[in-house]
Parts: sequence; structure tokens; C-alpha cells
Amino acid sequence: MLSTAVTPALEVSGLVVRRGDRAVLDGLTATFPAGVVTALTGANGSGKSTLLDALAGVVTIAGGRVSGLPSGGVAYVTQAVPPTALPLTVRSTVTMGRWRGRAWWRPLGRADRTMVESQLDRMGIADLADRPLDELSGGQRQRTLVALGLAQRAPVLLVDEPTAGVDAASAALVTAALADEAAAGVVVVHAAHDAVAIAAADRVVALG
Repeated sequence: MLSTAVTPALEVSGLVVRRGDRAVLDGLTATFPAGVVTALTGANGSGKSTLLDALAGVVTIAGGRVSGLPSGGVAYVTQAVPPTALPLTVRSTVTMGRWRGRAWWRPLGRADRTMVESQLDRMGIADLADRPLDELSGGQRQRTLVALGLAQRAPVLLVDEPTAGVDAASAALVTAALADEAAAGVVVVHAAHDAVAIAAADRVVALG
């Protein structure tokens, strides 16, 4: 286990997020250090995904604040593929991670392609690289989305249920990758129900 005595990189203070008339998060205060893996736990509806949305800046905050976001941005791995009219393969999905923050006129280079192939290997999906995303099993799709997040090389990595629907071997790949990212100084936060993923985390923030 890594030490939790690390200067927090992200902090939420008095955070309030509403869904309709309901306050899903109501006055939450928590810190998320760099260099450790933090697992968010709690029952369905407790606000785990909503907190990730708030940290990623994709939901309106009704009160409080999120501070400490680094200039390098956030990689956010949801459980759904962003809608697109284009047919996506596994490789093209992971490649999307290399376009984050890049001007549209700047082509991807050799280093970008190497990064994509590295993350495909890391998640054990290199043999699926040319398969359409909609032909994958749930576990294969989840590993593809995690590879997409890893390929962004952001200083903050947020993952919603990273081991959902994956077998034990795949879960081990995912949890090892999250631990390696944290060891490299990344802020890693994931929502989880899976006891194995929770046990592998360095810190747990319980919601509800």
C-alpha cells in the first residue's frame, strides 16, 4: 500500500450537485491525493458517478467548489462510449485519447501511435485492435475504455466501475494499471462495487 501522506491534488469542499429536485451530493468535502488510488464506494444512487462527473467538470455544481484541478486536464472513463456516427474499432477508440487537447490541424505522430499500441498491449486487447467496438463483450469493451483513458496521459484519471463485467484476469490488468498510474504521480479516482477493486485501492471514500 502506498502512503496516504501526500499533498492533495484535488479537493471538493461543501459540494452540492442536484439531479432534478434531489441533491445527490449535499455538502460533500473530500480530498483526492496524487500518488494513490482512491476508490469511491456506496450504494446505488449514493453519488459515486455524480462525484466523478463533478471532478471531470461535466455536471453543473449547485454549491461548493472543486479545487486543485491541474492544467493538464482530466481523463474520464465512463461506462458508455461517446456517441458517434463513425464505426469505431478498438484501435480507433483508444486513439481518440491522443486527440485530447490537440488542435485539429495537428496530425498524430509516431509517439502517439506508439502510445496507443502500448495501451492496447497493457490492457491485453492488442489482438482485438481491428474489431468493431460494438462486437466486443462487456469486459472487452471496458478494457478498451480504460485503455482510452490511459492513452490520454492526463494528470488526473477518473474511472467509473473499472472492473465492471470483466473476468478476474482482466480485473487484475486494470487494477495493476491504475496502481502504476498512481505510482507515477497521477490522481486516480474510481467508483467501484467490486470488492477486489476496492481492496486494491489505497484509500476509500464512502458515500451515502
